[in-house]
Amino acid sequence: MNGAEAILKTLAENEVEACFANPGTSEMQMVSAFDRETRVRPVLCLFEGVATGAADGFARMAGKPAATLLHLGAGLANGSANLHNARRAYSPIINIVGDHATYHRRYDAPLTSDIEGLAGPNSVWVKSAETPDEAADLTSEAIVASQTGAGGTATLILPADAAWSEASRIGPKVQAPARAKPDDKHIGSIAEALKAARKPVLLVGTTALTEAGVEAAGRIALCGVRVMIDTFTGRQPRGAGRYAPDKMMYFGEMALSDLEGSDLMVLAGTKTPVAFFAYPSMPSVLVPPGCALDTLATPDEDAVYALQALAEHMSAPAQAVLVDAAIPDASPVGELTAYTIGASIARHMPEGGIISDDAVTSGLPVYLSTKAARPHDWLSLTGGAIGQGIPLAVGAAIAAPGRKVLSLNGDGAAAYTVQGLWTMVRENLDVVVVIFANHAYRILNIELARTKSGNAGPEARRLLDLGDPRMDWVAMAKGFGMSATRCETAESFDAALEAALAAGGPHLIEAALG
Repeated sequence: MNGAEAILKTLAENEVEACFANPGTSEMQMVSAFDRETRVRPVLCLFEGVATGAADGFARMAGKPAATLLHLGAGLANGSANLHNARRAYSPIINIVGDHATYHRRYDAPLTSDIEGLAGPNSVWVKSAETPDEAADLTSEAIVASQTGAGGTATLILPADAAWSEASRIGPKVQAPARAKPDDKHIGSIAEALKAARKPVLLVGTTALTEAGVEAAGRIALCGVRVMIDTFTGRQPRGAGRYAPDKMMYFGEMALSDLEGSDLMVLAGTKTPVAFFAYPSMPSVLVPPGCALDTLATPDEDAVYALQALAEHMSAPAQAVLVDAAIPDASPVGELTAYTIGASIARHMPEGGIISDDAVTSGLPVYLSTKAARPHDWLSLTGGAIGQGIPLAVGAAIAAPGRKVLSLNGDGAAAYTVQGLWTMVRENLDVVVVIFANHAYRILNIELARTKSGNAGPEARRLLDLGDPRMDWVAMAKGFGMSATRCETAESFDAALEAALAAGGPHLIEAALG
């Protein structure tokens, strides 16, 4: 047994089931080891950003770590944008990055780089193995690190000789420590503050948004507390039969206007809300003037327990107000818009559906339209780095076989990680990819005005326009082996979505919005 096999066996013994990979020469021992340790499923991705995004999607849906296998610092750098999104989702990932053999590092070969420096910003833990046995032990350590507190990416740097040399053991079977529970006295003081406030707000983040956490938050809402969730969360259970909290608005001035008059904001599993960007003459912190701020539970703490305990301290009713199902019974007609697409998704998405949202300006209309759809999970673009939608859907589909996955993508965002379509076909994943084809970075047209950058002239417009030449998404999908269709009306989209969901397997629908 060499070091590579010891790593895979350690992963398998600790119930890590999938490894999303784009390997190179320094990872060949790991590649070979998959033939001898078959409990970890290897999934080839044609771009590292697909591998890291898929690991994020798997972790969000499985609630446990996925692994990646990346080629040196260059491969890690290619995957960093979706590791950034995964960090904001607190997704547990075991990020294995190959390195040159220990004795070869000093020669500064062409692919030599500062892997530790590249990994640090998006990792909660980074270590390099120098021997096969150390590699096995560090694998177990990485598994714990990825699930400690809020969770995150643990990056193990693996020199080639630590992978090919003989190992004497595998790493131990481990268990991450339970999240710390906030002090009951502190929870009681928060309850009293909420009761005393005139217009209190409870802001709930990713680590509290489990089924139990949402239910507890809904009970607290019946005590006169406005419950909101962060604009972008890792995973939100929603739809009929669930409590539906408000969402923090994206634009800062709209968020502050919406919160006007609030005198207490309590945070549960999240941090102080801030504007996505700085704008001239606009505040950064989204807490209105005169509003006190307090924390019920940090992301590292057990925020679900804290919400449940808070509901008891407030003598909240036993059950929240739940959303009644409201499924459209007829196809939308006429012009194809994000709202008609949302209506069709609400009409046809089966119970247990998963939505991976990277639709940018088209995402909110679909979100609003599916509030009373059949129960489903919504996965948001947590870190704002577009190009997540397709990879996230890959991982979600592998983590949750038997559940339909819808991947919603702006055309500009989808172009970042279009290679993920190939993986969907190769793995025969049950995913319907929707491309909102408006042929522009529409959000940037909005931001140009908001940043007071002046009116776009002909050269500026060329940096925001995607219509010259227009991308043919049907042709691209078919080039990757995926069935695809283009829709120009609400009726044709509704029919195409119904057929794709019924057929199973991977399909792409290009929604022509402009």
